[in-house]
Amino acid sequence: MKTSAKGVAMAAAFAATTVVASLAFGQAARDYISVVGSSTVYPFATVVAERFGRDSRFRTPKIESTGTGGGLKLFCAGIGVQFPDIANASRPIKASEVAECARNGISEIVEVKIGFDGIVLANSVRAPRLALTRRAIFLALARQVPDPKGSGTLVANPYRNWRDVDPALPDLPIEVLGPPPTSGTRDAFDELAMQGGCKGIPAIAALGDEAKIKAVCQTLREDGRYIEVGENDNLIVQKLKANPAAVGVFGYSFLDENSDAVQGSTVDGESPTFEAISAGAYPVSRPLFLYVKKAHALAIPGIREYLAEFTSGRAMGPEGYLADKGLIPLPAAELAVAQRVARGLTPRAPVN
Repeated sequence: MKTSAKGVAMAAAFAATTVVASLAFGQAARDYISVVGSSTVYPFATVVAERFGRDSRFRTPKIESTGTGGGLKLFCAGIGVQFPDIANASRPIKASEVAECARNGISEIVEVKIGFDGIVLANSVRAPRLALTRRAIFLALARQVPDPKGSGTLVANPYRNWRDVDPALPDLPIEVLGPPPTSGTRDAFDELAMQGGCKGIPAIAALGDEAKIKAVCQTLREDGRYIEVGENDNLIVQKLKANPAAVGVFGYSFLDENSDAVQGSTVDGESPTFEAISAGAYPVSRPLFLYVKKAHALAIPGIREYLAEFTSGRAMGPEGYLADKGLIPLPAAELAVAQRVARGLTPRAPVN
């Protein structure tokens, strides 16, 4: 027997009501907002949470820095008070993650863009400032690169010093401290810096197949020249302070907060400044997001109010307190969209 479209809609509405009711029943077990995800978004979310807990009638939200991939994995694991309400992300949610959410009953995901961030390659102020190109970044860090002897084939990366990659760079060993694959910063770095740097290289273009090209462009070397430090960007900054020869990969806000100790390399002639990232001139920049379960927002105390505070002009506006922390604000029209989405809890897209 066929089910009518109206019947399907009624069943979906009943299911949603049941989910919300079950969540509401569990409020005694959790009367605070649970947020996981990006280490880049973490300091912004923490500032908002502290102000929200201080100035509202709700408890201070619990913010955990798990990395974007790790956070979305937790977020998509299910509906209920044992699962997070919000995932911070330094990249857009992937189709595979949306599908995983759907498999676990999360059919309405609210996507709120909160601003922009630049990915910096920084080193100690006690070392020479690097003037990098995306091509130099690729050649320094890719697992396979074009044969420097000119054979036209790809070989295991032979470069040991920055000067080997580009004679204009200093004679310092290639030692880059960065995030692991679970990090949104790493995802964006692979796409914007690494893949951006290998475009137009004949030996790679000759592979023809897009999947093969992407694999070569985005696969980092594993011989100790790129060192995965974890999801803690502050730890990378501390290691740069102790080791002037090293270069670190992290978000702009951490550079801004530690400008007395570390300096950002230029990339393709652009410095990682607030103005350059805001204008779109700095080539290694990306948007930042909050992902919210609509079912949770209808049941867990304070989520609507937390989103209202996060997206308010006093927080996310051009003169807001998050800009003081290094968040690159959205243009006025995009800020208005983010506020409207947060206020209406508008799902990003229906799940088929």
